[in-house]
Amino acid sequence: MRQIQVLVSDEQRQTVTDALQEEGFDYVRQRAWRNGDQEWLLEIPVPTDAVGYVLDLLDELGVREEQFTVIGSVEAAMTPHTEQLKERFASDFDPLTKPELRSKAGDMSRDFRSFVAMIFLSAIIATAGLLANSPAVVVGSMVIAPIVGPVLTASVGATTGDRPMLVNSIFLQATGLVVALGGSLAVSFLLQYGGFVPDALDISSLDLVTVRFAPGILSITVGLAAGAAAAFGLATKGPTSLIGVMIAAALIPAAATVGIAAAWGYPRIALGSLLLLVVTLILINVAALTVLVALRYRPEQSGWLTAAAPQPRQSVLLLTAVALLAIGGVVVGASVQQIAYEQQVNQEVEDVFAGDEYESVEIVTTRVRYGGISPFQEPQAVTVTLSYTGDGSPPQVGDQLDERLGAAGGQDIRVRVQFVEYQQ
Repeated sequence: MRQIQVLVSDEQRQTVTDALQEEGFDYVRQRAWRNGDQEWLLEIPVPTDAVGYVLDLLDELGVREEQFTVIGSVEAAMTPHTEQLKERFASDFDPLTKPELRSKAGDMSRDFRSFVAMIFLSAIIATAGLLANSPAVVVGSMVIAPIVGPVLTASVGATTGDRPMLVNSIFLQATGLVVALGGSLAVSFLLQYGGFVPDALDISSLDLVTVRFAPGILSITVGLAAGAAAAFGLATKGPTSLIGVMIAAALIPAAATVGIAAAWGYPRIALGSLLLLVVTLILINVAALTVLVALRYRPEQSGWLTAAAPQPRQSVLLLTAVALLAIGGVVVGASVQQIAYEQQVNQEVEDVFAGDEYESVEIVTTRVRYGGISPFQEPQAVTVTLSYTGDGSPPQVGDQLDERLGAAGGQDIRVRVQFVEYQQ
């Protein structure tokens, strides 16, 4: 339940109260003074989904929000028409009003020092979790990372015309990434030179690290879904705390991978993970902005972003936006090509083992490795992991797979086959 408090003049009072009674809304009124003038203070308890309806009604009657409007949460309301109003608006989908949206987004913001400290600590925990190959520790780093606040306030600022909120959010996002990268790099060097982790560590042997070597269709999907879910949760009655973990899951481990790769001398992997980090952050912001626009949040004034900015700054803002969107579009397009090739590889592998002679062989995973950090790199190798439950040695299938996959891709692909054993 919500309670709306609004000041109306003597001339507006009768019209407003008649409209509220006609719509079935309960209210109380009392005399109030503002700037030495007597007015009427109306207190109206309403279901959460009815806030927008009531504010629109008041706006039609000439009561502007900026006159004096307060929207607060209440634990319970016991009035003559509470239950009827709940039933009436129970099935309505009514996103938060702009003031509520800005307030909810603002509540997620931290002060600068605590934000930097929590990002730094979450990056350290994520780095330790990746090196230990411990999913539980990595999840813990996601829980404490406060990156969801700046991501959502950026989208809210853009869709409500709040330029200071947008600029501050972008600054916090950039600062958070720099701090996360610095924290991961520092703790990686500390663990390496302190002898806690071997110098000769092959980071490609860490499963939690290898999935973050470069952008791919899965990372793109995660980024878009996380941003969309966060924005939808913010604009409705849904919680945003767990959604914040999803956004952190797409960003913090990737930042930790950059630090690990740089410390252990894998510059190409570090650049690939950095590209993954930047692209994912862009896609999260784009998805969140798209959802809020789809929910019909719009700035009230056109040109609000650049109206007060000098011409050079306007040009920089425009070029930056175009560059970021171009990077995201290029990576998405290249990833679509990659996923198409990987689907073809999976189909070819399944066709090879579809015969009766391979009934004791089961496909576990098929992984494609590319030649570099760019999503446009050609595939270099395919690793097929199989399980064998028959008697004797497993069949020799390397040459057959090499021939089929080479013919399918039209290029020379190195094929690696490995069998895993399961104890029954």
